[in-house]
Amino acid sequence: MAENNSNTIEERDLLILGSGPAGLSAALYAARAELMPLLLTGMILHGQASTTDTIENYPGFPEGVGGSELGQLFQTQAERFGAEIVMDMATSVDLRQRPFVIKTYSKEYRAKSLIISTGASPKKLDVPGEKALTGRGVSYCGTCDGWFFKDKDIVLVGGGDSALEEGLFLTRFARSVTIIHRRDSLRAGALLQKRAFANPKIKFIWDSVVTEIIGDDAVKAVRIKNLKTNQESIQETSAVFVTIGHRPNSELFVDQLELDELGYIKVDKYMHTNIPGVFAGGEIADPHYRQVITSAGMGAAAAIEATRYLENLEDTE
Repeated sequence: MAENNSNTIEERDLLILGSGPAGLSAALYAARAELMPLLLTGMILHGQASTTDTIENYPGFPEGVGGSELGQLFQTQAERFGAEIVMDMATSVDLRQRPFVIKTYSKEYRAKSLIISTGASPKKLDVPGEKALTGRGVSYCGTCDGWFFKDKDIVLVGGGDSALEEGLFLTRFARSVTIIHRRDSLRAGALLQKRAFANPKIKFIWDSVVTEIIGDDAVKAVRIKNLKTNQESIQETSAVFVTIGHRPNSELFVDQLELDELGYIKVDKYMHTNIPGVFAGGEIADPHYRQVITSAGMGAAAAIEATRYLENLEDTE
């Protein structure tokens, strides 16, 4: 990991962490309030939404819109009003002093207020072979990697909305998609279930989990265990797509901000955290809805609250 260059210090009224819908909406609203916000993109430009092939439920796009395209539109609009977008990520955050201290790979920032929209990362199976074969057939993004498995038989693990969305997308390329789910019914919405059950390329293995991913230089098969019978079997496959949920990217804020039992940042209805001047929005504070539109709304609310906080701060200085 690169060292921080703490010799370079930059002061800001408002710093935003994360470039998904929440962060970019916050940047737009803060820029229109003439706060000249600086947004650090983090590792994934435009957030997890950018890995979605087509977003069909964001208002204003009746034919749907690509996730990366929507992210770029968000960024262009925020920059039009003066937001500064920097390709960098925070490596440490100190909320115990004021201004807040945020260190990145390139410099150190001092910020009077902070909006956290660092989102969440895909959960792993944590089984033998997963780490070694990641990028060699193990993937957490069907949109990113589905094309590589054209006319192949592949496996997908999960049972929620994201899993079925990925599975349906993967049928564009794969010969077959076998969805392995640990229960005997899906958690996904009714419309997605209807589409999946009607798709001749999609098969299901119920009440089962993947216990091992098998392969040398590439994925060859998975070992599957039925949770009701304990019977094990081997399923040949060219790829394993893992879609079992997300883990909040809140490591930097442990022991500084109040987190819930899953690690999501606790906020009130105004996006306030337990520390004045620190706000959070998007999936980092929302394990329930996890939608582009709700994340964008939370980011906008956080920016409005940050604006009011900074105005009150000026009045007391």
